[in-house]
Amino acid sequence: MTAAPHIFRTYDEELKFLAKRIAAMGGQAERMVDQAITSLVSSDHALAQQVVADDAVLDGAQREIDDKAIVIIARRQPMAGDLREIIGAIRIASDLERVGDLGKSVAKRVVAVTDFRQPVSLFRGLQALAELALTQLKDVLDVYASRSVENLATVRDRDGEIDAMYTSLFRELLTYMMEDPRNITPCTHLLFCAKNIERIGDHATNIAETVYYVATGEQMPIERPKDDKSHRVTVSSDNPSR
Repeated sequence: MTAAPHIFRTYDEELKFLAKRIAAMGGQAERMVDQAITSLVSSDHALAQQVVADDAVLDGAQREIDDKAIVIIARRQPMAGDLREIIGAIRIASDLERVGDLGKSVAKRVVAVTDFRQPVSLFRGLQALAELALTQLKDVLDVYASRSVENLATVRDRDGEIDAMYTSLFRELLTYMMEDPRNITPCTHLLFCAKNIERIGDHATNIAETVYYVATGEQMPIERPKDDKSHRVTVSSDNPSR
């Protein structure tokens, strides 16, 4: 859905500025998470440090969007679709800033994890989880750019797949910790990494709901699939089978 042009050309340019900055933030957040996972898998401490440093860029972009949005509201007194567009930009920027924080958190744990050798399957599980979460994030940002919300509910519902994969990985990590106490420290850090990635899926879902509201003026149904059952996972100390 494309909004009609305004009488003042500068008003349209201000709204386009917000959309462009959101797109840039989205690309930066995706890149940070991808690089954080790469640094974790490859024990690349330099790349991890770069991810941590790049978070300041994302923080600055969010502040820029917030400041610009406030100025637009004060100057233009927007209503209806324009107001939704501006408030939506603020909300999406906040979610993207949190995605960047989660990527930074993963990167900060690289040293602690790579000091210990861990099974390759654990890193493959994290990579698969991150790929699923980043695909969901990319898809909702594509919808934000195109405003083609017809399939947005399907994209949002994909969060259930992320939750299910996280629960499986949680169980596997817990099993390794039970098998050998030396695994407790690195696997605890990996648990935090896995949870951070799962949370990225939640933020992508938030963005999907915001985009739908911006484009239609209606809220998506409040029910969303939640398949994170990690709170129910237990492993017997007598038989820690996978």
